[in-house]
Amino acid sequence: MVTKYKVNELRRLFLEFFESKDHLRLRSFSLVPHNDKSLLLINAGMAPLKPYFTGQQVPPAKRVCTCQKCVRTSDIENVGKTARHLTFFEMLGNFSFGDYFKKEAIAWSWEFLTQIIGLDKERLYPSIYFEDDEAFQIWTDDIGIAPEKITRFYRDENGKSDNFWEHGAGPCGPCSEIYYDRGEKYGCGSKDCKVGCECDRYMEVWNNVFTQFESDGKGNYTLLEQKNIDTGMGLERLAIVVQEVDTIFDIDTMCAIRDKICEIAEISYGENGRSDESIRLITDHIRSSTFLIADGVMPSNEGRGYVLRRLIRRAARHGRLLGIKGDFLAKLCQTVIDQSKDGYPELEEKKDFIIKVFFQEEDKFNKTIDQGLMILGQLQEEMGSKGERILSGEATFKLYDTYGFPIDLTREILEETGCSVDEEGFRIAMNEQKRMAKAARKQSNYMGTDTTIYESLPVDLKTEFVGYGQLEADSIILALTTESSIVEKLKEGEKGTIITEITPFYATSGGQNADFGLIKTESGEFEVHDTRKIAGNKIGHVGEVIDGFISTKEPCYLLVEKENRRDIQKNHSATHLLQKALRMVLGNHVEQSGSDVNAERLRFDFTHFAPLTDEEIRIIEQIVNQSIEDGMDVKTENMPIDEARKIGAMALFGEKYGDEVRVVQMGDFSLELCGGTHVKNTAEIRAFKIISESGIAAGVRRIEALTSRGVFEYYENLEEITLNTAKSLKTSPNQIQEKVEHLLGEQKNMSRLVDEMKQKAARESVSLVEQKIDIKGLSMIIAQVVDVDMNALRDLGDGMKDKLGEGIIVLASQLDGKVNLVAMVTPEAMKRGGHAGNLIKGIAGKVGGGGGGKPNIAQAGGKNPQGIKEALEEALEIAKSQIAD
Repeated sequence: MVTKYKVNELRRLFLEFFESKDHLRLRSFSLVPHNDKSLLLINAGMAPLKPYFTGQQVPPAKRVCTCQKCVRTSDIENVGKTARHLTFFEMLGNFSFGDYFKKEAIAWSWEFLTQIIGLDKERLYPSIYFEDDEAFQIWTDDIGIAPEKITRFYRDENGKSDNFWEHGAGPCGPCSEIYYDRGEKYGCGSKDCKVGCECDRYMEVWNNVFTQFESDGKGNYTLLEQKNIDTGMGLERLAIVVQEVDTIFDIDTMCAIRDKICEIAEISYGENGRSDESIRLITDHIRSSTFLIADGVMPSNEGRGYVLRRLIRRAARHGRLLGIKGDFLAKLCQTVIDQSKDGYPELEEKKDFIIKVFFQEEDKFNKTIDQGLMILGQLQEEMGSKGERILSGEATFKLYDTYGFPIDLTREILEETGCSVDEEGFRIAMNEQKRMAKAARKQSNYMGTDTTIYESLPVDLKTEFVGYGQLEADSIILALTTESSIVEKLKEGEKGTIITEITPFYATSGGQNADFGLIKTESGEFEVHDTRKIAGNKIGHVGEVIDGFISTKEPCYLLVEKENRRDIQKNHSATHLLQKALRMVLGNHVEQSGSDVNAERLRFDFTHFAPLTDEEIRIIEQIVNQSIEDGMDVKTENMPIDEARKIGAMALFGEKYGDEVRVVQMGDFSLELCGGTHVKNTAEIRAFKIISESGIAAGVRRIEALTSRGVFEYYENLEEITLNTAKSLKTSPNQIQEKVEHLLGEQKNMSRLVDEMKQKAARESVSLVEQKIDIKGLSMIIAQVVDVDMNALRDLGDGMKDKLGEGIIVLASQLDGKVNLVAMVTPEAMKRGGHAGNLIKGIAGKVGGGGGGKPNIAQAGGKNPQGIKEALEEALEIAKSQIAD
């Protein structure tokens, strides 16, 4: 009788079994791919290991085993509708990089399934690629399987075979699966039901992939010198067989989530087809979402953030269909964490943050649903007024894409009124968006990274970093490159990259910027402008030869620019203090989501859902500065990651860690995993100052801050501004505030006076318009106003012109012993001979001044206020002479 192992037990048994076969157990990689632009999310167990299969990186061991978390959304529309589709799953795998091959892989797969798990041999059926006689021989001669129990799979009419793994050009090879016969009750009833049938009777539980060929992508294959093994086995599928349940949703970890949904919704599973579909969908989507958030993915409208948002909103939508009132996903994710934290302790570590994200996103979705219902209602009204019964695909897609309104909800609401959606139009719009998104994504090679000359460097070249304890070192030059080729020599003026055996130069990583400095040899000198990590544990010094020449195999002396490194270290150590202070003030949901540390300042991105108050910023600064003043020793230690987790060391979201990690401890205050460089004592940081805090994405804030010299320069600059401001205000620095408040009071009074003057001018304009005279059928206003400057006089004229109609305006004013004159002529008056410029010229002399202007407006100034009366009288006569009868 088969022991009905639970999912967590099966995972442990598999990994322990292959450890007993000398495999190195690797932790699951993050769902967020590292250095692989070909993938949005990790979708297969071997995906993170591609560099090892292609030979671009040396694997940590020739035998490796993993349980890799994976997300695939290609069949998302089928999730819930069937009992087999998932977006999140775990893939068990054992891998060989040029070590063992078919004989061992087949034998161990059989041993694990029959001896460790205890499956009935009679119910297991191997399959092979039709040409793979080597695998056939191993199954029959070594394992003892009857030939008639082995199924050969052939290529179809298009040359494709599910039993031959290939991905365009690159390593490929035949497969050998193992199927388990679940019995007739799971079959299709056909007499031809056998291995390979689409029904659920024969379930694939193991897949050995033998990568033994190199494909050119055109159907031509050559044998690989290094043959590899890539085994994939779905943990959930194996659990179905071992636990003898009907579907994936009946295995223990899934069943716990499923039952929790039923408890919240107060319904039972298996009683209603529509409800069961929603229960299955929520069960799957809450798992995917929880794991994605734990790996640092945040809901957004693009990329993997869009995938997460879609999963959360689909789950929330189906919760409504089940009649669940209010938020429920945050409660449900706790069940996911409880079920999976045994294999993935990061779920428990990030629990508070995961719950917070669900609360926020579900609340946003509830508002989205309400907004979408309103917009859909408007669209229905438009359809009704036009007599239409089908909502256009474009409108349906806009609801879906712009407002996050699910198409199934649109469809359901429309069906209630006898209407429908243009499904084909919706698909066209959806495909166009996918096409544009795909076109926008940068093309990449098989590895998913941009091909550079570094890919051509020998795999066995390695650089040892010695820069934690020293800023200079003697070494040997291993390789030189330009941007396009590997070279033996770089001459003065040439730019390139130097790879050395050891280096004290820190390469950009973990948010810390690279070192720069010099590399010297007997024949030349190279200025390092940048330092980069290169695949395969190499470090590249990028720069230019500034004297002589540099050759490979030469001894060299490397010198890091000391002041730059020291300032970077101060800012990096302050970043650790800042993160701890943020968690103390804001809560444990705060997690680092990015950083950039250079010599000038530090930038720290973190998860939080509201702007920081001035008081919170003040307290955070106080905590960090107190930690600096306390002069805490900074200690670093390498240890196994499990030990680091046990002592409470903080890890970063989505960061790739090996089994051995570097722990940075600052007194009893901060404890983090970090590969960067730091001060020896926090007192070296001297001072800390936050200069800005802002939001950069939903649920993500950014702080920029200064330390040490940067703080003092900041205050020196502030002091200079203060002194200059005081000088401009003709006061002392300590009286600036009083002076500014006085000026603001004066400005307020001036504004009041201006408003009063405008109101007065408006009243005067009305009064003056009423005093207009007639000149040959046109209106004319001639007036003197009191204490008005030229600008106000023009404004007054403009206001009067609107009320006057067609005619001429001449205004005069005395202010501070000077005279201002303005003349304005309307279009109709100009047609009849009126000319403001000539009019002003004719009267300016009366006030001891001069002026002129355009036909429609002119102005003049004078020094003789006693001449204003005579000037206005003259204006009337000139106007009469200008206007034709």
